[in-house]
Amino acid sequence: MENNNFIPSHFQEPLCVTAPTMTSAEVCALSKDFNQWLLSIFIEEDMENLVLARAQFVDLVLTKLWVQHQLDEYQLSLIAVGGYGRGELHPHSDVDILLLTQQSIEKDLEEKIGAFITQLWDVKFDIGHSVRDVQECLKQAVNDVTIATNLMEMRLICGNQALAEQLQPLLQEDVFWTSEKFFIAKREEQFKRHNQYHGASYTLEPNLKANPGGLRDIQTIAWVAKRHFMANSLVELVEHKYLTLNEYTELIECQDYLWRMRFALHHVAGRSENRLLFDYQADVAKMMGFGSAGKKSVERMMKRFFRIIGRVAELNKMLLQHFEEEILVNKTKPAVVELNKDFIVVGGLIKVTNNRLFMRPVKIMEMFLTIAQNPVIKGLHSETLRTLRNARRRLVSRLNDYEENRRIFIEIIKHPRGLGLAFSLMHRHSILGAYLPEWRSIVGQMQFDLFHAYSVDEHSYRLIKNLYRFSQPEHNHEFPRCSKIVQRIRKPEVLYLAGIFHDIAKGRGGDHAELGAVDALNFAKEHKLNDHDGRMIAWLVQQHLLMSVTAQRRDISDPDVIKQFGEIVRDEAHLDYLYCLTVADMRATNESLWNSWKANLLEELYLATKRAFRRGLEKPVDLADQIRENEQQAQELLLAEGIAEGAISVLWQEFNSDYFLRYSPTQIAWHTQHILGHDRSEPLVIVSPKPYRGGTEVFVFTKERSNIFANTVALLGSKKLSIHDAKIITSNTGYTVNTFVVLDHQSKAITDEPRQLEIARLLASRLSQETLATIEVQPVSKRLQTFNLKTQVGFIQTEDDSTTLLEIITTDRPGLLASFAQVFADLKLNIHSAKITTFGERAEDVFTISNADYQALTTTEQQLLNERLCDDIV
Repeated sequence: MENNNFIPSHFQEPLCVTAPTMTSAEVCALSKDFNQWLLSIFIEEDMENLVLARAQFVDLVLTKLWVQHQLDEYQLSLIAVGGYGRGELHPHSDVDILLLTQQSIEKDLEEKIGAFITQLWDVKFDIGHSVRDVQECLKQAVNDVTIATNLMEMRLICGNQALAEQLQPLLQEDVFWTSEKFFIAKREEQFKRHNQYHGASYTLEPNLKANPGGLRDIQTIAWVAKRHFMANSLVELVEHKYLTLNEYTELIECQDYLWRMRFALHHVAGRSENRLLFDYQADVAKMMGFGSAGKKSVERMMKRFFRIIGRVAELNKMLLQHFEEEILVNKTKPAVVELNKDFIVVGGLIKVTNNRLFMRPVKIMEMFLTIAQNPVIKGLHSETLRTLRNARRRLVSRLNDYEENRRIFIEIIKHPRGLGLAFSLMHRHSILGAYLPEWRSIVGQMQFDLFHAYSVDEHSYRLIKNLYRFSQPEHNHEFPRCSKIVQRIRKPEVLYLAGIFHDIAKGRGGDHAELGAVDALNFAKEHKLNDHDGRMIAWLVQQHLLMSVTAQRRDISDPDVIKQFGEIVRDEAHLDYLYCLTVADMRATNESLWNSWKANLLEELYLATKRAFRRGLEKPVDLADQIRENEQQAQELLLAEGIAEGAISVLWQEFNSDYFLRYSPTQIAWHTQHILGHDRSEPLVIVSPKPYRGGTEVFVFTKERSNIFANTVALLGSKKLSIHDAKIITSNTGYTVNTFVVLDHQSKAITDEPRQLEIARLLASRLSQETLATIEVQPVSKRLQTFNLKTQVGFIQTEDDSTTLLEIITTDRPGLLASFAQVFADLKLNIHSAKITTFGERAEDVFTISNADYQALTTTEQQLLNERLCDDIV
C-alpha cells in the first residue's frame, strides 16, 4: 500500500506505536472524527484516495492495538485479506484479517489474540477474522474459492514478515488453484449471483455490490486477471492487450461512480449497507451532488447509475469471454460456421470477419437480422462486441436515419424469432437507443415508487418479451388465451411495436400515453406502415392503461361498465390486442404483485366485452331476462340438492333485483342453501371452499346495522387478509348480504379448510357484537414516508342518481380500509360496493356509496366527507 501522507498528521500521531496507549473509547472518538473528515472532502476528492485513506487509517489502528496487546513479540503475522487487502475500505466495510501463526500457539498467545479481537469489536470495526497456520490456509483455500480469492489479495499489515512471505508464493502455484479451475469457479459464482438477482440489473433498490453490473462484476474481472496473469491491477490488462486504454478508463470511471455511491450509502445508513433502499436514496443523491429535490434528484442519480451498470455488464461479458478463449477455448477448438462474407459463427457466437465492418451502420442492423434468421447463434463474440461498442460511439446520426435500416428493423420485428435473442441483444447493447432516440431517453429512467420494480426501459423490454412468449407454442400453458390470440392474429408486429412505445414518453412531463401515441404514429409513417396499422399501434399506446384500470377499479359485473368500456375499444380486434398488451404490461411491472385475482379480472372483462360485441353494444342486456336466467339456473342447482322449491321462493322474495344481477347462479345457490339452514338470531358467515376469480369469497348474512362493514374489514385486516372487492346489498327484510373477496399475505386464495372455518367463526363472533371494533390507522412507516403521497379524494359522475362513486388515493398502510369504513359509519353513509387496489405504496380505492336516504351525495355531503377523510387519513 502507498504511504500515509494523504492522512492528516493529527490522525496519524496518536496512532503511532510509540505514542501513549489508547483506550477503546479514544480509538472510537478518533475513528468518528476521521470519518467526518472523509465526509468533508467527499465531493472534491478522488474516490481512490478516500477508500485508500480509510484502509490506511485502519492499518494504523490495528498496528497500534497489535503492539498494545504485545502481539509483536510473537512469531505471528497480521494480514489484510479481501477488499481490505486490496486497500479498498468504505466507511463501514468489513475489515477482514488473517492472523497467520506457527503450527501451534500457546495458551497465553491465544488469550492475547482473543483480547485483541475483542477490542477491535469494541472500537466498532466489523471484523471478519481467522487464525490459521500456512498449511491450514492452503487446505481451506483449495476447497473454497471464496477463501482462495481472499488470500490472493493478502497484504501484510504488521507482524512477522518472513511468515507472510512463506505463504505468498504458495498461493501462485497450480497446486493451489489452476488458472482454468479458478476461472470456471468464478464464472459459475457470477452466474449464480446474477440468477439470485433474477438476471436484472435494473431493479429499483439495487445491491451496489452484487447486482449484475455492480462492483462484484468489476472485481471478478480483476480476480481472474490476477490468477491468470499474476496482475495486481486492471491497468495491466491493457499491457496484456485484453483491454484497450479507452476501455480501461471507462471501467475505472464506472468503478469510481459505484464507489462514490457506496461510500455515500454507508454514511447515510450508518452501517455496512450495499442495498440502495428507497429510504436512503434521497439522502445519497443529495450527498452525491444531485440536489435536494427528492424524487427528481433520485431519478437523476439512478438514471446515471443504471447506465453505469449497463456499461460494466457489457465490459464484464466481453472480458470474461476473452479470458475464456485464452484459458479454455484454445484447448477445445470450437466449431466455425461461415454465414456470409461479413459474419461467421464460432462456438455458437457470431463474429465479424472485419473489425471495420460496422463503419457502415447498415451492417449493424444486418447483424441482428442475421441473428434472428439463424437459431444456431447463441450470442455475440467478444471481438464483435468490441467492434460494436466502438462503432456505436462513433455514430454521428441515428440508425433509423437510414432507409435501409428502417426496412431491416421492421423485418426484425416481423421475423418469428426477431423478438427473441436478436431483440434482447439490441436492448442489452444499446442498439435500441441508437436506433430510437425516444428509447434512449427512457434508458435508466426510474419510477420512484414501490409498484414499478424496474426502470422504464427494462419494464418495456420485459413487456415485449412477455408478448413474444405468447407467440411461442412451448409456452401455451402459461397464458392459454393470450397465446391463442397472438398465434392467430395476422400482424403480431403491431402488438410488439405498441409494447415498444407504450411507456416511451415517460419522464417528459404530460400524459405519457398521449405523447407516446404521437411518437408511435410518427414511427409508423416513417417506416411506411399502412394507416390502419399505424392507427392501431397509436390507439394501443394511448389506451394501454384502460383495461387494467377498468378491471381493477370498476364493477365489471355492471352492464353499463362493460358498455362504456366496449364503446372505447370498438371491436374484437382492438380488444384482442389490448387484452394481450395489458396482461404483458401488468406482469412486467412487478412480478411479485401479479396474481390470479388480477388475471381473472382481466379475463372476465375480456369475455364480457366480447359477448357484448357479439350481441351488439347498441342492444343492452335485458335485465329482466338476465334475472330470470340467473334465478332459473340457481334453482336447478338447489333442486338437485333436495331443497324445496317453496322454501327457495319464499327466501328470494326478500332479495331485490340487484342481488340477482350482481351474483352468478352458482353463488346464489351457495348463499341460498346456507341461509335456509341457518338460525337468523346469529350472523351467518361462510367462506368459499374454492377460489373465486383467484381469491376467496367471504359471505356475510346478518341483521343490518351501521357497523357491519367497519367490523368486517377490521377483523379481516387483523387476520392479515387483503380485501380486493366487496358487494354490499340490503335485503327487503333488513338483512345485510355482503361478499368480500380476500387474498392472503402471499396474494393467494385461502385453500386451508381449518383457516377458512376459523375466519368464519371469528367474523361471526365479531358481528354478533353491537359495538364498533376499535380501529386504529397505523402511522405511515418511515419507508413509505419517502414517497410523500398526499391523500386525494374524488367524486366520479355516474348515470345512477341514487349513488355516488368515490375514489380515494392515499398511502397504503394497515388498518386503512377499516378507517374509511369508520368515517362512512360516522356520517351514516351506505356502502354498495368497493374495489380495493394497491399499487406498491399507493392505495387507490373506489366505493359506490349513498347517503342515509339512499340517494347520491349532495355537494355539501361530498365536501364534509372529503374533509373527514383528509383529516383522518393523514
